[in-house]
Order: sequence, then C-alpha cells, then structure tokens
Amino acid sequence: MLFKRLAEAPNLCVVRVSTRVLEVEGTVISDQNAASDYARFLHPRQWKLLDFDAIYAMDWRHPGNPAAYYRHSSQKCAEILVPDRVESRFLTGAYVIDHAARDRLEALGLGLTVTPNPVLFFR
Repeated sequence: MLFKRLAEAPNLCVVRVSTRVLEVEGTVISDQNAASDYARFLHPRQWKLLDFDAIYAMDWRHPGNPAAYYRHSSQKCAEILVPDRVESRFLTGAYVIDHAARDRLEALGLGLTVTPNPVLFFR
C-alpha cells in the first residue's frame, strides 16, 4: 500500500508496534497480504514459518518472472492481525520520510520516537 501512495509519502508515517502485540488474545499472523487467496494464517508461535528474507527484501521485482513478482509482492505485505484494536501501549515509534515530516509528527505531541527513514518510503 505504501508503494501506491508514493506521492503522499511526506504526509505519511509507518507506526512501529511492539512484538508484545503478538500476546493479544486472538492475534494471528498472515504470511502474505491477508486478502490474498493464498495467505496462510498462523498462530503467533508459528512466526518461524515466515520468510523474513522475502518480507524485508529491498526489492520484490523479478523481471521476466511474473509469478515470482506477484508472489513476492504479496509476501512483502505479510501482516499481524489484531482483533478489535491495537492499544497505544503497543506503539513504540514511527518512521517518516525526512526530518521535516519528523518535526510535523513530533509537533502533534504523541510522545513517540520518530525516525526518518527514506529507504522505507522507496527513496
């Protein structure tokens, strides 16, 4: 989704969430975009089944191999699904595109550590 919103990147943030959220009753992990017809839904104890190399790869494109491209682009969207809501106690910080975005987010007074990370925003 972030890639689809590149033009809006200066006004977006990626919220960091503690892994403790995995302890919330009913939380599940999907090994790719949860809307995918091929997603597996895992108990948090099954996290070792995730392909972290694929999830955190800097590039998901596979020129000349459309099947690999679609599979990998879906894996990049692996999710943690938390019932109802993620309580604020699980929020540990946020990433933004640059220092100007950091200053704007910090001015809201949320008390989160805000870190510029342009690479996360495909820059």
